[in-house]
Amino acid sequence: MKFCSQCGGPLNWQIPSGDHRPRLVCPACHTVHYQNPRIVAGCLPLWNGQVLLCRRAIEPRRGFWTLPGGFMENDETMQQAAIRETLEEACARVEGLALYTLFDLPHIQQVHVFFRARLVDADFAAGAESLEVRLFHEADIPWPELAFPTVGHTLEYFFKDRVRHLYPVRNEPLAPLHTLLTNPLEQS
Repeated sequence: MKFCSQCGGPLNWQIPSGDHRPRLVCPACHTVHYQNPRIVAGCLPLWNGQVLLCRRAIEPRRGFWTLPGGFMENDETMQQAAIRETLEEACARVEGLALYTLFDLPHIQQVHVFFRARLVDADFAAGAESLEVRLFHEADIPWPELAFPTVGHTLEYFFKDRVRHLYPVRNEPLAPLHTLLTNPLEQS
């Protein structure tokens, strides 16, 4: 961001009075332009013991498998965002959403939230952002082809929790992938 969305003036980095972080501030109208983490909301859609995954048709990670999800829009709740994204990416309707995983990714200024959900029916198809959509049994999950670590962690937790029939809400930070690869002892 280079120009103020309020008055069009050029922006400067400075620490506003009463703050402790550098922010983009307009010297002309004094508007502070906060940049905050974005929320990605999605579902872990279930049908007869299987999980619905989408093969991405867009970057990043085009061609890799993911749970349906995407950026939350203004004027919607996280559940509404997860339902909308599942409909957009998999043409699938879900119900019975239950908060399941919440990952903090400060290195990319995002928070990823996934809800366990039941598919209303087996009527699904690839949406505009998906190449294909399929149901997978645990043994058939394409683990090396998963698009994002948050998806892999959510699936791993689900298959472990399913054995116990206990689904605690999990909240954890995830380090950048290169940190996990270079510091394996710090993985949790």
